[in-house]
Parts: sequence; structure tokens; C-alpha cells
Amino acid sequence: MKLKTLSLIAGAIALSLTTTSFAVVAQTASPSPLLLAQTPQKSKGPWAELGLTDAQKSQIQAIRQDSRAKFEAVLTPEQKAKLQAAKQARQAQRQAGQQGQRQAGQRRGGGKNFADLNLTEAQKTQMRQIRESEKQQIQAVLTTEQRQKLEQLQQNFKQRRQQRNPQ
Repeated sequence: MKLKTLSLIAGAIALSLTTTSFAVVAQTASPSPLLLAQTPQKSKGPWAELGLTDAQKSQIQAIRQDSRAKFEAVLTPEQKAKLQAAKQARQAQRQAGQQGQRQAGQRRGGGKNFADLNLTEAQKTQMRQIRESEKQQIQAVLTTEQRQKLEQLQQNFKQRRQQRNPQ
């Protein structure tokens, strides 16, 4: 009788521990905007593999913000409005849960949005210069090993992209 009671108690404890961990996982996986805002963002892409220091991360973030401001300065008010509308449409899609359902031929980064802006050649040239300047500034922040690792990751990415999309 004692053995039966003891095994029931052990089973109840095991069950409660298991359900508690599932409840915690379900709670943290909730798409609630409040929880998402409080959850630290994981680095994605090649940056996550470079082992950047906090100082490097903040420098790169500042460089990117500066470049973003320069990009916006190149655009006309109409182009800015179109870009803002496209951003809002993407956010609405994400909130509706349609993020993973891109149509065939649609690029992930919203490259189509820039095509819709009808940029002039002068604007395209300015944007290329801004992008090149950003790239050089970021390269200056990285160590030699990090630059080599980034170059290797970029080459791997190009190879995978060519394998998926042979032309």
C-alpha cells in the first residue's frame, strides 16, 4: 500500500513538473506584442557567427542608423510615403501570420518595394555610395579574423543562392 501511494506521489510530481515546463514554453512562445518586446532579439545572419563585442555591436548599429537616415534623405516625399506604406503592409502581414507565405518570385527583404519607388539614376548612385561607405565603416570596426569570417560567410551565401537559382 505504501509503495502504491509513493508511486502515485512520484507520478504526480513528475506530471506537474512536465506540465509546468510545457506551460512556460507555451507562454514564452506567445505572439503577444508585449512579450515579443520584452524578449531579447537573437542576432540573425552572419553577424551572429562573428562573435561581436558589445562595443562593436553598438558601433555597427550607429553606422546602420546613420546610413538609414542618409537613404531617407535621398528619397523624395512621395517615395518616402510609398516606402512607409509598404512597411505598414509588411507589418500587417506579419501580424496576420502571413509572413512565411511569400508569393513566387517575391524577395524576402522587400526588394520589390525599392523597384516601386522609381528611383532616378542619381538616387541609385547616391544609394550605392551610401551602401559602400557603410560597408567600409563596418569593415573598419571588425577585427581581421571577423572580416575573414564575414567574407567566408558571404561567399557561402552566394554559392547557396546560385545553387537554388541557377540562371
